[in-house]
Amino acid sequence: MNPSRQFQFKSVNYTGMAAGPRVIIMGATHGNEVCGTKAIRRVMEEIDSGRLHIAAGSVTFVPIVNPLAYAKVERSGDRNLNRDLFPKENPQDFEDHVANWLCPLLGQHDVLLDLHSFNAAKGEPFVMVGPRNNDGPLQPFKHEEQERALARILGVRRFVDGWLATYGDGVKRRSRNAGELETVLRYGVGTTEYMRSTGGYALTLECGQHDDPAAPEVAYRAIMNTLAHLKLVDAPAPAPIPLEEMEALSMVVVHDKQHADDRFTRQWASFDPVAEGEQIGVRADGTPVVAEFGGRILFPDAKANANSEWYYLTRPNPEFGR
Repeated sequence: MNPSRQFQFKSVNYTGMAAGPRVIIMGATHGNEVCGTKAIRRVMEEIDSGRLHIAAGSVTFVPIVNPLAYAKVERSGDRNLNRDLFPKENPQDFEDHVANWLCPLLGQHDVLLDLHSFNAAKGEPFVMVGPRNNDGPLQPFKHEEQERALARILGVRRFVDGWLATYGDGVKRRSRNAGELETVLRYGVGTTEYMRSTGGYALTLECGQHDDPAAPEVAYRAIMNTLAHLKLVDAPAPAPIPLEEMEALSMVVVHDKQHADDRFTRQWASFDPVAEGEQIGVRADGTPVVAEFGGRILFPDAKANANSEWYYLTRPNPEFGR
């Protein structure tokens, strides 16, 4: 028997008496990122005990999105669920089965909050937001104002946008034909991108380092603030973080590892500052790799394969929230 068949999928819905938005809040999209799971269970216990009441709209909680990865205490079951997230007629791996259950569920909702954590040894929480309003082919979107307003009340001060567009630019640079381009661009679609494709809006909140005891508290505060902000519960609206306290960054460019022997000059971590002209790495032939502008490095991957993403560069985005 396929051992993955022992698993099942679970979602819990609470619906208020009054009209309101349909919200879905998820944890353990990656199995070793459990702060969201802990926070969701805490909020569900408060609702079940009567200490918290859903008065309007509805909220669906998914404490464990990927039960195989969660059981393994690893990021993935068979592969990264947060890539190529689409329903599949012929599922090939466990994450395909998750997608076949999860994607229709996402499509039944208006707003997604996906709770994650990160592997870096240090770093503050941050939220990944979607594109500006647009009708372009890559990620058409019309809920920028609502999405960014929600981001500003989650309780974190760092905001990052530009993921799919920057990822897509890298794909175009690597791709040899249109068919390959479309296939690889699909690989960049995760929970939030899929949610936006259904007409909703969505945020990924990175609540802290995996084992940081504060991360579940960050997740809990974000859930409670979301419920209050969207008026699902009878509570004061949380105040948005002031503009002067925000650090808003846009992903601008992705650099590829061209050869297996390309290497960084030091151990970089996400959000480390880089100055224009600062050396980041060295190519296999000895050519230095330098920052073309000042900003922060994001998602550096020293173990990346040749011809794949090596690191991203971000720059400040003074227009965010304005």
